[in-house]
Amino acid sequence: MRARAPRPLVWWALCVLAGLAQAASLAWPWPPLDSLGLQTGQPAGWLQVLGVGALVLALRSAPSARAAFGRAWLGSTAWLCATFWWLFISMHTYGGLAAPLAALAVLALAAALALYYALAGGLWWGWRHAGVLVQALAFASLWTLAELARGVLFTGFPWGAGGYAHVDTLAALAPWVGVYGMGALAAATAVLLVSARWPWWLLVGIVVAVVLPRVPRDWGEPAGTLRVRLLQGNIAQDEKFAGDSGVPEALAWYGAEIRRALTDPTPRLVVAPETAWPVLPQQLPATYWRDLWAPGAASASAALAGVPLGSFELGYTNSAWGWTPEHAAKALAAVGTESGEAGVPLTAQQALYRYDKHHLVPFGEFIPPLFRWFVDLMHIPLGDFNRGGLAQLTLDWAGQRLAPNICYEDLFGEEIAAGFADPARAPTVLVNLSNIAWFGDSIAIDQHLQISRLRALELARPMLRATNTGATAVIDHQGRVTHQLPRLTRGALDAEVAGREGLTPFARWASRWGLWPVLWIAVALPLLLWRRRKLVPKHGR
Repeated sequence: MRARAPRPLVWWALCVLAGLAQAASLAWPWPPLDSLGLQTGQPAGWLQVLGVGALVLALRSAPSARAAFGRAWLGSTAWLCATFWWLFISMHTYGGLAAPLAALAVLALAAALALYYALAGGLWWGWRHAGVLVQALAFASLWTLAELARGVLFTGFPWGAGGYAHVDTLAALAPWVGVYGMGALAAATAVLLVSARWPWWLLVGIVVAVVLPRVPRDWGEPAGTLRVRLLQGNIAQDEKFAGDSGVPEALAWYGAEIRRALTDPTPRLVVAPETAWPVLPQQLPATYWRDLWAPGAASASAALAGVPLGSFELGYTNSAWGWTPEHAAKALAAVGTESGEAGVPLTAQQALYRYDKHHLVPFGEFIPPLFRWFVDLMHIPLGDFNRGGLAQLTLDWAGQRLAPNICYEDLFGEEIAAGFADPARAPTVLVNLSNIAWFGDSIAIDQHLQISRLRALELARPMLRATNTGATAVIDHQGRVTHQLPRLTRGALDAEVAGREGLTPFARWASRWGLWPVLWIAVALPLLLWRRRKLVPKHGR
């Protein structure tokens, strides 16, 4: 008697579980399960492959391309919802949007982005009867095209891309192929493993056990060391922009900590997070800046901190100010020529190092067309910011070339790599300034740390992370967290970071061509494999 095929409800449930497994693989959100190697806040590459493999089984058994489209859409919506569910916190808790509307907004975003993967699943259904290797290559290519579409189109939102779950398991490949190449390999591996044919299990085992450990991991050359102090103010998000609480608290604490670091006889770099100063510089009296720049001009240390810049006439930027003793002396001289105590003159501002955020957050830093009504429902100080340029100048200090990036800019490795086009001017240290207090004490903090780790691996550069609530950390050029402050605490993290010279293969090709090589390969493979979709005769199906 012929076995009864599972009902559609079973496959739908499998798709949802597959999506949840992928979401949890980026940073395990629950208490540790030591027997399975799952640690709270840490990635789990095997769980990501398991999730994709379960989805492949559901797609392969679908009765039609339309059904495969639906299953991939359901599984991917579950995956993305469970990955960035914390957007609900920013919209409801801090934005004042009604809970049902906030939940619906997260679901709508996830469902819209999941359409890319649904299309990939529907197209791959045509390869379900091809040879196993052909299936794997076709699926990896189509899945990667979906990842690229999510990460690039409409400014991109690649948070939680599959490759990030493999920051440990496939770390050796990051300097070669980047996060999208790692995700493609994981997708192909998932197809090979669920084929249940022992040669493929053997091939995957050989690659993991023999080949990967032999891939070079230590790229570049040492470029000296630098002592750093990273500040974490832990200013409550619902008070951060309040003039009677969060603003004076931030001004007092960060001002005092920066002055303390600058007056320390040991040379160092002190870094404060995104919008450490939550007001425009000209809104503060000149005495505030004199008190900061005076010790800076007389010290052997430098500072880098987040601050909004601009004006109503010129527009605003989400920026970072930096100063060495030379910068501070010039700014101090400019302030000294002004009479009165109101504001800081433009000449003083121009004397400092400046980085303007290039990749802005939709709804947070710019409002997409036709969505003003949605933003008006919330009570968050949003606006349309101006974009900074790509590959801006570094802050050069103590033999290091420091390249800032702000908040979720470190999701876009190809954009950071643009600064590596000239090896002689390539950054030696990356610096991320963030404030994700918008998302509370959620898994977003751990997810962002794994994302930063992968950027460090791709470019073989240490990454300094100064954040408001976490994760404030030092990551070395091999993606290892060497120092970290506890989340949701106030403190300063002292460490010594080793800068690096030289370019990884990823830095070389991504700085020249961006993600185009990945796109070309992902498009070319399915076209080359098109005639090999149906190699199994009908009676063998």
